[in-house]
Amino acid sequence: MTTRIEPKPLNQLAPNGSAVEHIKDSSNYLRGNLVEDFQNPITASISEDNVQLVKFHGSYMQDDRDVRLHRQDKKLEPAYSFMIRLRVPGGDLTAEQWVKLDDISNRYGNGTSRITTRQALQFHGIIKFDMKATIQAMDAALLDSIAGCGDVNRNVMCTPDPTLSKLHADVFPWAQKISDHLLPQSRAYHEIWLDEEQGKTLVAGGETDEVEPLYGKHYLPRKFKVAIAIPPFNDMDVYANDIGLIAIEENGKLAGFNVAVGGGLGMTFGRDDTYPRLASTIGFCTPEQVLDVCFHIVAIQRDYGNRQDRKLSRFKYTLDRFGLDWFRQELNTRLGFELGKIRPFEFATTGDRFGWRSSTDGLWHLGLRLEYGRVLDNETHGLKSALREIATQRLSGFRMTGNQNLILTGVREENIEAVEGILRAYGYEPDASHLSGLRRNSIACVALNTCPQAMAEAERYLPDLIGKLEVSLEKHGLRDDEIKIRMTGCPNGCGRSVLGEIGLIGKSPGRYNLYLGASFNGDRLNRLYRENLDEAAILGTLDELFTAYAAQRRDAEPFGDFVIRKAYV
Repeated sequence: MTTRIEPKPLNQLAPNGSAVEHIKDSSNYLRGNLVEDFQNPITASISEDNVQLVKFHGSYMQDDRDVRLHRQDKKLEPAYSFMIRLRVPGGDLTAEQWVKLDDISNRYGNGTSRITTRQALQFHGIIKFDMKATIQAMDAALLDSIAGCGDVNRNVMCTPDPTLSKLHADVFPWAQKISDHLLPQSRAYHEIWLDEEQGKTLVAGGETDEVEPLYGKHYLPRKFKVAIAIPPFNDMDVYANDIGLIAIEENGKLAGFNVAVGGGLGMTFGRDDTYPRLASTIGFCTPEQVLDVCFHIVAIQRDYGNRQDRKLSRFKYTLDRFGLDWFRQELNTRLGFELGKIRPFEFATTGDRFGWRSSTDGLWHLGLRLEYGRVLDNETHGLKSALREIATQRLSGFRMTGNQNLILTGVREENIEAVEGILRAYGYEPDASHLSGLRRNSIACVALNTCPQAMAEAERYLPDLIGKLEVSLEKHGLRDDEIKIRMTGCPNGCGRSVLGEIGLIGKSPGRYNLYLGASFNGDRLNRLYRENLDEAAILGTLDELFTAYAAQRRDAEPFGDFVIRKAYV
């Protein structure tokens, strides 16, 4: 057990704190000079300090890396724009909201929207001078981007499919409750973007922690993530989160949640002290306890997380630094009670289900496969237009999944034919069974051309790579096998590549590290198999593995289990 240390006072700037800590310290609870910077007509960018602050408002500044060098040659500044990420607990949107968000993507964005691996929706291509109007349009749809990014708790995920379990209706509302409970209280967002009168929430005497009763002046050391899963489905990859809540059913009712802590998938190439980690299950809490449990776990990370080195600031490193025994003791002390014993459960898969299914209320729900969450019209289909028409006719609700897919919810039986007809009229097949198992189970991050962290392609490249891998799968009779492949353009983990049975992480343009052996149900990380492979090497290596898998696998043995059993990794 690690020796206990005293918590750091909330308002004290960490000794040798990172540059971001100093930015937060002087920001007046996330206000900074964002108003003035977004009004500056001289440039399409904002200052480095405000690049950090605007993350707390749900936005990242980006530039089009495809034209960066060309613009540089022309003595022009980069083609700056902003990505805005909505906060949508559980990924749930009404038809009315979908139409308004579609309008935003057309009027202010690049004509597309994107479902993220955290059940949120992103707009890309927002120019600086349209940011305020965009956020006000989001507000008109009763949505916001508060805590979409930044050193706070992010979008709270929850298994979205109403047909998975009778328990679902009891579990799903907790995503919204936890999100609201952990939401920053600063009114900076409302003042800057929604023209709320300033100063209403400050108390006499200046700044106090009453402005941020959970986060304090310096918020968290790094981002924080919470997800809820309903066994046997681990479609949230619950162990990838700082807090993973696993719903437990007893006698047909929600008994509570097993609590897992310390998950996080990001790492930094060249730094062995950074690594992915799956969350550790530490106990059980009742529904009445879950808000307090989440609050105090976040507060422990607030007080003990590393604020000097942001590469080591995630909660997983705090836990490994002090130990799980210390953490349990600290949490129990703050809660005033001990977590219960872990309840039994089993996970079967991390995948989504596609096609039509009915729920106990007699309504139908359609799981649609989207290519890496991108909602757009292109030369092969008009998905964006089809979804807008379905929403305009109020034929369904919309729920985004953690695997970048979409569920059309609450469809009346008499409207099934109309929904299918609209999708097919726009060239989009509602049944995903025509896709290979590999393609149905693939995930990719945005990467190039907008992500500043990307070292290689992901979203724009993986569809073509899978097409070439499908030739090998067909040859070996594996086309319909559910094999999970994930690609990211860097090792930060947005596409959860280290939880893919096949994981590809970009090292440089056209080259990837290949990882193998994650479990089918999300409770085992993959491991590095080959480094710095180009496309030919990826195809050749995986063809050899598919050959062996087809010939030597056991009955119903997942690919990830096979490569472990045969000691490839």
